[in-house]
Amino acid sequence: MFLLLSLCMFGLLLRGEAQSRASLWKENDRSGRCQYTFTVPSPAESSCPQMSGPEVEGLKARLTMLEVLVARLSGGETQLPGGRQGPGARAQTELQETLNQAVGEKNLLQGEKERLEREVEGLQRRMEEMRIETERLRNRPCPPQTPVVPPSQPLQDRGPKRPAAGSNPMSHLMTRPNRQGDSSSLRDSAWQYGAPGFQELKAEVTEVPAPDSNDDDTGCGVLVSVLEPVTHRKADNIAGKYGVWMQDPEAVSPYGPNMVWRIDAIGTEVRQLFGYEDMEQLSKGFPSKVLLLPELVESTGAALFRGSLYYQRRRSRTLIRYDLASETIAARRDLPHAGFHGQFPYSWGGYTDIDLAVDQKGLWAVYSTSKAKGAIVISQLDPHSLEVKKSWETNIRKNSVANSFMICGRLYTVASYAAPETIINYMYDTETSQGKTVAIPFRNKYGYNSMIDYNLAQRKLFAWDNFHIISYDLRLGRQQAN
Repeated sequence: MFLLLSLCMFGLLLRGEAQSRASLWKENDRSGRCQYTFTVPSPAESSCPQMSGPEVEGLKARLTMLEVLVARLSGGETQLPGGRQGPGARAQTELQETLNQAVGEKNLLQGEKERLEREVEGLQRRMEEMRIETERLRNRPCPPQTPVVPPSQPLQDRGPKRPAAGSNPMSHLMTRPNRQGDSSSLRDSAWQYGAPGFQELKAEVTEVPAPDSNDDDTGCGVLVSVLEPVTHRKADNIAGKYGVWMQDPEAVSPYGPNMVWRIDAIGTEVRQLFGYEDMEQLSKGFPSKVLLLPELVESTGAALFRGSLYYQRRRSRTLIRYDLASETIAARRDLPHAGFHGQFPYSWGGYTDIDLAVDQKGLWAVYSTSKAKGAIVISQLDPHSLEVKKSWETNIRKNSVANSFMICGRLYTVASYAAPETIINYMYDTETSQGKTVAIPFRNKYGYNSMIDYNLAQRKLFAWDNFHIISYDLRLGRQQAN
C-alpha cells in the first residue's frame, strides 16, 4: 500500500513539473488560418533525433516571410499574386527615372554654363580691346589745326539763293558730308567766289617703319609684328606645366651655340637644368646634360648669357650667376628693393617678381619696388658682377600685364596670358626714357603663356604655353634716328 502511494505521488510530481514547462502556441499557417499548438517537454528524452511537425512548419513560414522582406528592402523583383510587381520594384523604377531626368538636366546646365563662359571670355576680350583703343586715343596728340583763309564773301548756309554776278555759279552745290554722313549743313569754306584758282590740299602722313633690312650688325629695330607660334615639344609631366627655355647668344666652351637649355618650374625643389645638343634633340626629349643647381630657382625669369645662367634664388631678391663650365656660382647680389615671392608678379602669378632678359644691349632685370608702387622698373645689369648700372621707372603696373620681353633696349608687354587672341600693348624705350601704347597682335595658342623672352641667338621670341615649348618669328622695322 505504501509503495503504491509512493508511485502515485512521484507521478503527480512529474506531471506538475511537465505542466510547468508546457507551452501553448497560436499562429497562422501557410494558408493564413489560425492554428493552436500545445507543446510539452518529454520527461524521458533530453533531445529529439529530428524535428518535425508544427515547429518545422512555423520555422519555414518565418523564413519565407524573412525572404520576402529582404527582397523588398533590397529592391528586388518580387512578384505579387496576379503577376503584379512588388513595391520594391516600383520604387526602383521610379528612382531610376528620377536619376535619368536629373542627369539630363545636369548635362543641359553644363552645356549652358560652357556657352556662357565662352560668351564671358569673348566679352572680356572685347572690353580689353576697347580699353586699349581708348587708351591709345587718349594718349594720341591732337593733329595741328591748319588755319583757314576766310572767303571774300561768306557763303549762305540756308536757302537756295542765286549767286551774285561774277561769283562761281556752282558754289551753292559744293557740300561735303560730316563724320556722321549728314551733308545738309556743312559747306567747304575753303572754296571762294571770284576768279577760279588752285588751293593746296594738305594731309597728315604717319610714317610706318619698313621691314628689317639689316642695316646694322645688331639687327635692332622697332617691333612691327609677331607671327604665328611654332610648337617644338610638349612637356612629359605636370612639372612642365610652365617653365623657361633659352639659348646663349654668346656661347662659351664647352657648350656650342646650338645648345638649348630648359628648366621645369613646377614644384618647391626646382634646381634641374636640362641641356640639349640642338633644337632637334629638344623636340625628341633627349637631354645630353643635366646640371643640379646649388640654389633653388624662383619662377620662369632665368636667362643665359656668355656661358652663365642668371636666375633668381627662391624666396629672395638675390640674383645668381651660375657658370656652366665650372658648374659653380660665380656671383650673387641682391637686386635693391625688388619685390619677391608674389609681391609684384605678372598677372598670371607664378612668383614672377623678377624677370631677367638678354638682348642686343646686354643683361636686364624687369621688376618692381614698393617705392614704384607696383610700376615696372627696368634695370640694366653688369653681366659679371650683377651690379645695377642704370634704372628706369615706367608708368605701367606690373600685375596688369601678362609678361614682357626686351628687344634693342625696348621693353614690350603682353596684355593677356590666356586669351587666344591678345596684343602687345605697351612699349618703353630706355634710350629716350619714353613709353607709349601699341597694339601688335599676339596669339596664346594653348591658353596659359607663362614665359616670353626674346632669344637673341635666333632673333625670335621663346615662350612656354601650358606644357608646350613654342617660338615666334618676328618682324622688326628699321632703327629710327632720334
